[in-house]
Amino acid sequence: MRSPTEVTPRRPARRGTGLLAATLALIVGTAVFLPASAGGDGGRPTAPEITPRTERAIIRGLDYLASTQEPDGSFKDGIGRKVNQTYLHHYGQHVGVTSLAGMAFLSNGSVPGRGRYGRHVGKAVDFVLKCVQNDGFVTNDSSRMYSHAFATLFLAEVYGMAPSPRVREKLRQAAKLVVDAQNEQGGWRYLPGAKDSDISITVCQVQALRAARNVGIKVPRESIDKAVKYVKGSYIRDYPYPNFKGGFWYQVFENQPFRPSRTSFALTSAGVTALYGAGEYDAPEVQGGLEYLFSQRNWPPAADMNRTFDYFYGHYYAIQAFFQAGGRYWERWYPRVRDEILKGQHPDGKWQDLVGPNYATAMACVILQIPYRYLPIFER
Repeated sequence: MRSPTEVTPRRPARRGTGLLAATLALIVGTAVFLPASAGGDGGRPTAPEITPRTERAIIRGLDYLASTQEPDGSFKDGIGRKVNQTYLHHYGQHVGVTSLAGMAFLSNGSVPGRGRYGRHVGKAVDFVLKCVQNDGFVTNDSSRMYSHAFATLFLAEVYGMAPSPRVREKLRQAAKLVVDAQNEQGGWRYLPGAKDSDISITVCQVQALRAARNVGIKVPRESIDKAVKYVKGSYIRDYPYPNFKGGFWYQVFENQPFRPSRTSFALTSAGVTALYGAGEYDAPEVQGGLEYLFSQRNWPPAADMNRTFDYFYGHYYAIQAFFQAGGRYWERWYPRVRDEILKGQHPDGKWQDLVGPNYATAMACVILQIPYRYLPIFER
């Protein structure tokens, strides 16, 4: 008999092409939703939302990433942290960016050793696995919990699409570290052992746990419940902040009894997506957050694409939230952000922001390719 403190995983089913169906049970289970088409076996992925121009832009972006991958499989960019509107960093082999670039290739239907970018995915996996420490922390060159979460998510997606024992064991260790690093507030911060939390890092960890659970790694129900409580506690109701209604605070417990920290489009995207990742599909906080995000006054200006840290980060989570919501949210949002991102592509195929071209390009490609429905974590 299974322990009531654990969520029992469902095993994914294979597609006839040899790829796993990009559809896995969410935390509480959903209907089967197949990818738009096969691509890992050499076929070209298709989706009705992706125009020929978008398809060309995606390939140019992925080709750019393929050309910048280091011999050891890593991708270099700025490793650091955001302080106000600046990004304090040093340049190095970025395990988080490597994981995002790997997910960009996976989003096109490639898996390790198979598909147009199969060799590049395989090399990225090799690098990330080497970065898993004895305690399960995935880090390189002083990277922190953001990178750990993206690396855990990447390993889970790889394992779900092309299972292997070596990936499973490292994934298990990485997921356990996420569980162990959750603090009394119910959230996470920059490093394991931190006593405070923020919504931005918390969403990354929730998605990492969800992805790990989806491919067979046991995740304690208590961890999910504590995270849901933290995220819902960060939600901004009408009183006493009507101008921020529907948003999510960055840090809700800090700065008391004064107004908690700040809110933004990116932070609210994180809050909504975290709740979706925990199976809270019909929560009032989800509906309020969607309306906040959908309000045009809260949309980040296109100019932020090049000059900030969080344009791509915010859209990475917003596009997931709107894809999950479907209907008018998805129908209006994807064409708008798709066309905006296409305009920001450089002649050599890259995108650029404060973190660096590999990060921005990987994020842009993942966002644009969500309609392909290859990555299990993005499924309805």
